[in-house]
Amino acid sequence: MRAVIAGVGGYLPERVLTNEELARSLDTSDAWIRERTGIRQRHIAAPHESTVFMGAAAARAALADAGMGADAVDAIILATSTPDEAFPSSALRIQAELGCRAGGWGFDLSAACSGFVYALSVADAMIRAGQAHGVLVIGAEVYSRILDWQDRGTCVLFGDGAGAVFLSARQGAERGNGANHGILSTHIHGQGSFGDILYVDGAVGRADRPGTLVMHGREVFRQAVNRMAEAVDEALAANGLTHEAVDWLVPHQANIRIIEAMGRKLHLPPERVVVTVDRHANTSAASIPLALAEAVGDGRIKPGELVLMEALGGGLTWGSALVRM
Repeated sequence: MRAVIAGVGGYLPERVLTNEELARSLDTSDAWIRERTGIRQRHIAAPHESTVFMGAAAARAALADAGMGADAVDAIILATSTPDEAFPSSALRIQAELGCRAGGWGFDLSAACSGFVYALSVADAMIRAGQAHGVLVIGAEVYSRILDWQDRGTCVLFGDGAGAVFLSARQGAERGNGANHGILSTHIHGQGSFGDILYVDGAVGRADRPGTLVMHGREVFRQAVNRMAEAVDEALAANGLTHEAVDWLVPHQANIRIIEAMGRKLHLPPERVVVTVDRHANTSAASIPLALAEAVGDGRIKPGELVLMEALGGGLTWGSALVRM
């Protein structure tokens, strides 16, 4: 039994915030932001565009892409660092919004920017174990609500949005050429000793802390390049593949320099690396499924092609996933 990506979908808030607009209230400029990050704009959620609202919208799009209804959903795993409530889980709020059948289950998963890869790994394992046959894996974030908008080192980097995939269990999932398709393998890691280089300074019930994101950018950059390179090698080795086998890289969209470095490592031309960071900025757990939905939706990624996903986030957490579409 293998988990196959049957449908993809995404949602972006209506409001677009450009670098020029940020420069009106911050000591920054469009040129400064673009040179260091590759970002030129980001989407910012309106009051009604909550994690649940956006996650449900992305999930509906993924189900429509798969040609499935809410009754096909056994489970929902939502990767988010910005749930609407401490409990119940935003995943179950989405379940109710979608009208999924009773008896299903769902939960939120917190692994920061690696959240989607983590959630994909959990969903894949549950499908292989026969615990579910149709799983929505969603990444949804409203980082605009946990940013210090006076800190130019962090607030320019992030945006809001949601992306989703619908995983379907299929026996002997092979394409016409005999190649297995679906999720081939996932690889997830964490190291808590690096927790203080990227974190949110606050929690429920802690009024003495601001509850905003804190990042030591230089160290995060160094860790990202090294750890994600390791995760890429691990995924390829686990499947007996070389870099040449990869058709597409769909990386976490944090910084154009990191993305380009990973593309060079895989010897992929720029046109084979999906980039949305310029328009979406860093949407944390939503960034990979949003990028995947865009590239599948516009026809770049085609059935049978091998896609490598990788991410690193606060925790530290990191991981990779190898999928044949």
